[in-house]
This record gives sequence, C-alpha cells and structure tokens, in this order.
Amino acid sequence: MHTIIKAGLALLFTIHAVISMAQEQVVDLPTRAGVFQRMLVLTPPEPRGAVILIAGGHGGLQISADGAIKWGKENFVVRSRQLFAERGLLVVVVDAPSDRQSPPFLAGNRQKPEHVADIKAVIAWIRTKTKTPVWLVGTSRGTQSAAFIATELQAPDGPDGLVLTSTILIDHEGRSVPAMPLEKLRIPVLVVHHTQDGCKHCPYSDTAALMDKLTGTTSKQLLSIRGGENTGDPCNALSYHGYNGLDREVIDQIASWMLASR
Repeated sequence: MHTIIKAGLALLFTIHAVISMAQEQVVDLPTRAGVFQRMLVLTPPEPRGAVILIAGGHGGLQISADGAIKWGKENFVVRSRQLFAERGLLVVVVDAPSDRQSPPFLAGNRQKPEHVADIKAVIAWIRTKTKTPVWLVGTSRGTQSAAFIATELQAPDGPDGLVLTSTILIDHEGRSVPAMPLEKLRIPVLVVHHTQDGCKHCPYSDTAALMDKLTGTTSKQLLSIRGGENTGDPCNALSYHGYNGLDREVIDQIASWMLASR
C-alpha cells in the first residue's frame, strides 16, 4: 500500500509539472529591412511582467523553426527560461538576428545601432501582448547587450527595468559595462553576481564600482550569490559564473525583486 501511494504521488507531481510548463513558440519578428529576429516565446496564462533574455558568449543560439537550440542550451538564462515563466513572466529568448547567423554572431555587435534596433522592435512587440513592465535580462556577454540597449533607449521605447547577471566588469577588447554611461539609466537595476565568480572578466570585487555608476536609477540592488557547483572553464555556464546548481534559487530572487519593483 505504501509503495502504491508513493507511485501515485509521483504521478500527480509529474502531471502537475507538465501542466505548469509554458509552451514554447518560435516567432520571427521583422526588425530592420530584410532582417528578422528569431525568438523563443513562453506565455503564461496571465503575465505579471515580461523578460527579454539575452545569452552570453557569442549569442548565436541558432534556434531552428521547431524551437531546437543548436548552441547555448546550458547558458544560465536560456536553461532557466521555464523558471521565469513559472513565476508568471512572459519570456522572450532572443537569438542573434537573421543577418548574423554565422560566426562571429553577436560578438563585436552588442554595442551597435543594429542590435539596439532589433531589441527595440522586440520590446514594442511584447507591449502588444501585455501591458506589464518589460525587463531586459542579460548574462555574462549578454550584460553588454542589455546595459548598452538600456542606455540607448529611453521611455517609451526602452525597457522598464534591467537585470545584469555575471556582468562583464573588465574587457580589454571592448567596452565593459561599468565603462558605459550608466548614469543615464532611470529604471530599476538589479545586479546579480556570484561571490566566487572565477571568470577573468567578472571579478566580484569590481561590483562595487558598477553599483557606484548607477546614480540615476529609481532603485538598485546587488544580489550576492554563494554556493552551487563549479565545473570546467570558470567563464562557462556550469561554473560559479553560471550559478550552476542554483537556478531556481537565483531566478526566484530575481523574479521577486522585479515584481516588487513595478
């Protein structure tokens, strides 16, 4: 009898998990002349907010028409997309645009007008789907996209909030996030960083300087993460840099802060 009850509870849990998972839809959004932005979209029944998730690395997820992801499945924000949806957020995972679907993908293009135009179109599209706040959420190299776009786009075209996870704080080949004109930001900003991040571009000790640059934000907070697992390259998604083993904990804290900042 005991075994039957356990099996029954496990089955109910499985059924609930399947029901709670938001369905993914592939959307090709025209942005610039002859260019479209492919996105994976997850829509909960009654969105409480919306997030645009921008992956790190070269950013070329190479999403197929059926929603398969060729590169970046383990990237922190990509693998956590369902967790954002579970918190009632409309989720948009952006790929590199159609004119950058080969190497170097978004590398070298994250702080360019074309990238801004593409995400501006995504923000506008989301606002046709929900009247709730739209947040940019970038991780690692994706923070260079999210921060730059947020400094370039003001209301009503820009995002309503910004989340930077594993921010690029040092970049000898380009412009780091703290080197951007962050004082222009007039929106809430959440900075999430692992205290043991071993990536050479993301020393935790430099987060204080980043926070000091956020002088015009309506609210700001540094969320310091500890623990988890650390595997392989210190800049990859399965190290402390990618919050390995802490997905739900970190996403819950991000979502709670975002929803409280509306």
